[in-house]
Parts: sequence; C-alpha cells; structure tokens
Amino acid sequence: MMAQTDPTSDSNTNLFYHLRKNHVKEKVNLRLKDSTPGTRRPAENTAHRSSFLRFTDFTQKAQNTSLPDGSPLPNSPSSMVNQYRLEDDDEGKEDANTKDIFVTVDHPESQVTAIETFILYRVVTRTTRSDFDSSEYEVRRRYQDFVWLRSKLEEKHPTLIVHPLPEKFVMKGMVERFNDDFIETRRRALHRFLNKISEHPILSYSQHFQVFLTAQDLAPHRKQGPGFLSRMGETVRAVANSVRGLRSRPEEFAVMQEYVDDFSNKMCCMDKVSQRIIKEQREYVDDLKQYSPTYARWGELEEELTEPLKGVASCVVQCSKEAEEHIQHLSEVLVPALHEYVLCAETLKAVMRRRDNIQAEFEAKNEALLTRKAEQEALQEEVDVLADRMEQANNSLKGDWVRWQHSMKTDLRSAFISAAEKNVEYYEKCLAVWESFLVSQRAEAGGGQEDVA
Repeated sequence: MMAQTDPTSDSNTNLFYHLRKNHVKEKVNLRLKDSTPGTRRPAENTAHRSSFLRFTDFTQKAQNTSLPDGSPLPNSPSSMVNQYRLEDDDEGKEDANTKDIFVTVDHPESQVTAIETFILYRVVTRTTRSDFDSSEYEVRRRYQDFVWLRSKLEEKHPTLIVHPLPEKFVMKGMVERFNDDFIETRRRALHRFLNKISEHPILSYSQHFQVFLTAQDLAPHRKQGPGFLSRMGETVRAVANSVRGLRSRPEEFAVMQEYVDDFSNKMCCMDKVSQRIIKEQREYVDDLKQYSPTYARWGELEEELTEPLKGVASCVVQCSKEAEEHIQHLSEVLVPALHEYVLCAETLKAVMRRRDNIQAEFEAKNEALLTRKAEQEALQEEVDVLADRMEQANNSLKGDWVRWQHSMKTDLRSAFISAAEKNVEYYEKCLAVWESFLVSQRAEAGGGQEDVA
C-alpha cells in the first residue's frame, strides 16, 4: 500500500510554494544580472544551486501534491507574477476618487417585433454632478442608440478620440447572432464604451451623452440634427479636401500618423495571432479529451500497469480542464482587449483624416484669399475662422492623444498581465498534477522494492 503524507498540510503546502517562488525569483534575478557585462556572481550562483537542491529534495520527499479528491493544489497566491504592480495604480485610485459619474450596462433582453429582433440593454447611471436633475437614472437602450451617441460625439468633437463600439455584425456569429456568448461580449464592450466616455474630461460633459443616460424615450432626440442635404454637403467637402490633399503635415502630426499606422499593423497582427493560438489550444484540448480514454482502456488490458495508466489518464483529464479554463480566460480578457484596440486604431485614422481635412480647407481658403482681391474681407473672415478651427483641432487632438495613450497602455498592460498570470497559474496547476503522479509512482516503486527484499 502506498504511504502518503497529508496533502492538505499547511506546512507542506506553504513550504512547497515558498521554495518554488524563491527558486524562480532567484533564477530570474540571476538572468537579469547575467545581462550586465563584467559582473561576478559566485555567491549568487551558490545560493541558486542551494535553492534548487532544496526545491528538488522537497519534491522528491513529498508523497502527494494533490488534494484528496484528486484535484491539483491551487495556484500560489505568492506567484511571481503577483509581485508585479502597475505603475499607474496610484494614479488610477486618484481617478476613481475624483470620478463623479458611474455607468453600468447590464440585463440584456431580447425584443421581437413584426419587423425585427433586437436586444435592449439596461443602462444605470449614478452621479453627483449638478448638471443632472437626479442622482440615479435607469433607461433601456439598443445597439443603434449607442451608434447614434457615438456619431453625435464625433460630429461635435471631430478631433477627439471617441472610444469605438463593437462591430454591428460578427461574421462568425452570424448563424446565431443573439446567442448568450455574443450578447455578453457585446454587453461588456458597450459597458466599456460608456465608461470610457464618462471618464473623458470633455466628452463626459456632452449634452448628447447626458440625454442618452437620462431620457426615457430617445426617439425625439434622434430625429433632431442636420438634414440629409447638409450631411451630404459635408461629405462632399470632406472628399474634396482629401482629394486636394495637404501641402505639408506639421511634423508632430506626421509622427503621430506614422505611429497610428504602425500601431494598427501591430494590433491587427497580435489580434490574428491570439485568435489562432486560441483555435490551436481548443484543438489541443479536443485531442486531450481523446487521449485520456485511451490510457484508461489500456489500463483495463494491462493488470500490472493498471494503476499507473489510470493515473496518467486522470492527469490528462485534470490538465484538459485547466486548459479549458485557460482558454476561457484568454477569450474573455486578452482577445477582446486586443480587438478593441484594432478598432481604436481605425478610430485614430479617422480622427487624423478629419484633422487633415480641416487643414486642407484652411489652406484652400488661404490660397483663394491671396489670389482674389474682391471679396477679400469675407474671405479674410473665413480664413480667420478656419485658422482658429485648425488651431483648436490641433490642440484638442494633441491633448486627447496624451490621454488616449495613457488609457491604451493601462488597458493593454492590464490585459497582458492578466493573461500572463493565467498562463503561470495554468502551468503551475498542470505541473502539480504531473509532479503528484511522479511522486506517487516513485513511492510505489520504492514500496515494491522493499516487498521484493
């Protein structure tokens, strides 16, 4: 019979993770120091070997690293990744303390009419702003209402970076466009959209944003606005400006444009790679699910190997469960964050185009002023207005650019650290599963040798 120590012993568990953490941290520190030329580290190498030997000795002496029900030990709360801390944590806490409007998107409900089927989301707002008549509002909004809000914000503030909405249609979800996963993914994206606006120093004070959050019926407000001919005229003017082009883009905006193009390419690449990785990991999990029964059936045929083969089958099952949880986490955290900033890159390109159109219109009017002496006064007024508009557009974009970059870095850093944390947790759990199996087999082999003797 296999002798086992108590796997739930606090001292064994704490010592196991303490040694593992110290071993990993010392190994990382040594690698970092190795990158510094001309540095000698005999003492550190000795400490590293000593830590490794203590860690190896403990794992060999441990009889079982799994819980009584066969599940692996939980991930260490002192895991190395947990030692990382965002540089902007304090800044984020300060922002949270000064925030005066909180928006939640939840409780999606399907609505069916004779013409269409759509989803209504509950939007709950809590605020302390004096601009609002009440401190709490609750309204129902559909996706098209969010589209209206975003278009109004872009129309009013053409050179501010308005956070993107999720796409209206997702090709892979077209068969079941309103399944639970699709609805939940969209709800999260809409929630982030409204919270990004609520945190913006200018957009959060927009009258359209306030109407969106407070009006029970949005239809009358959606009907207001410029007519079709007016919108068509603006479109034609924008196309003409883009065709005419710029004489020269200011250097700071040329650098900005280059950054946007590069950022867009990188985010698209990362989005595609992450999607491919998850697809391959799902195929890997499917293979694991077929792998485990094979060992179980093999164990039924080999009496002498029954227990080891059943142990391998059990380890494969546990690892497949951890892999599924790992995939789920990446699908819910990393992939949406990357895809969100793919859409952000397109938003940035649109903002840069609108800024360029303002400059192109200013240059055209300025040229006309120089060539036409008649109506010079009227043209001068138009030039002055456009000069002010261009300066305002440049200042708005530069200010919002800094704010957007800070937000982008925080969002992506959080997503990457969360994914790294889950990777460490996943591999630690799988490692514990296989270590438990190896230790049990060593103990059984040792017991068999004693019986023979």
